[in-house]
Amino acid sequence: MTDTALMPDDRRARRNVAVLVAAQAVLGAQMPMIFVVAGLAGQSLASNICFATLPISLIVLGSMLSATPVSHLMQTYGRRAGFMLGAGAGAIGGAIGAYGLYVASFPIFLLGSLITGTYMSAQGFYRFAAADTASDGFRPKAISYVMAGGLLSAIIGPQLVKLTAQSMIIPFLGTYLAVIALNLGGAFLFLLLDIPKPPIPSEDAPRGRTRMELLKTPRIAVAVICAMVAYALMNLVMTSTPLAVVGCGFTENNAADIVTAHVLAMYVPSFFTGHLIARFGVERIVATGLLILAAAGAVALQGIEISNFFAALILLGLGWNFGFIGATTMLAGAHAPHERGRMQGLNDLLVFGGVTFASLASGGLMNCSGGDAETGWTAVNLAMAPFLALAGGALIWLMLRPKDA
Repeated sequence: MTDTALMPDDRRARRNVAVLVAAQAVLGAQMPMIFVVAGLAGQSLASNICFATLPISLIVLGSMLSATPVSHLMQTYGRRAGFMLGAGAGAIGGAIGAYGLYVASFPIFLLGSLITGTYMSAQGFYRFAAADTASDGFRPKAISYVMAGGLLSAIIGPQLVKLTAQSMIIPFLGTYLAVIALNLGGAFLFLLLDIPKPPIPSEDAPRGRTRMELLKTPRIAVAVICAMVAYALMNLVMTSTPLAVVGCGFTENNAADIVTAHVLAMYVPSFFTGHLIARFGVERIVATGLLILAAAGAVALQGIEISNFFAALILLGLGWNFGFIGATTMLAGAHAPHERGRMQGLNDLLVFGGVTFASLASGGLMNCSGGDAETGWTAVNLAMAPFLALAGGALIWLMLRPKDA
């Protein structure tokens, strides 16, 4: 492998971005589908409703556990191998989940969710893959464009739920069969990727910092904290939303529409988030994202009308976009290429560890912190405050540090 082959080339990068955008749209549609129905399916299968969101928690746990192995696989064999593995895991997880619904077995359904987490982990690396062949100037835009691919998934996923959720005698079985089809068809997109495999390091090649040394780097530490908080809080609230919407007297279709609006808000801003980062600086965009997340919680606490749900979830998606894309861009520029596999796997391990905790807490707060859905929804949104304070404090500390530090 020559040095020339590894130099950033924006023509190559733009082609890879196009493939990854398509993958976000097609394969990514399964995530809003699952987030709409998994909690409701869990509520019907679990013996204790406090565990209704456990299927979503197991997806995130599977993502956390597979983040480091998937990153290592990509560092060794290339991005394509990792993404194909993720699509295969998505299909297998969907099949096991469908079988769990068919036999009304909560443990089997949970096993399918855990395996689906490997797909979620692989999808998380789409954004890093966008940066692999991009120049410094194009990198934030490449990351942003790939995240924008979720715009189509925000439309496709919930609409497929409407078509499939009650299409069979067993509720939600049709949805999981559709998930299998998305993974099997979408996997072929990765044959079009043109990202060189990382070169085998020579004996005298720099080994880079250890994981602990990387985490002690202030910019990396703050990027990881902000990414964890943005993603975990988004997951905390979104996981509870279908349960809250239905519990407050609205329909499953209302819940699907709200999730559609939320996922649109997550990805539509991606068309200009990269430009905003380039113009105003990544720290300001991350700070804006944290403020918008706080506004989402404030709106949700104002009432349980359908308009409150829509407004809160739209703000939640927008805040996640600025916070998470900003933190990803901050991290991508804070480590060397030979540290990529180590740092990106560690980052996603920590981020999805936080998301796992949030999704586990979501069901407990929603179903077991009070006597009704409104009380649970209030508890979910109040839980955002201390974590936003943590991320905001870390970001302020970084911004006040002398530049030469």
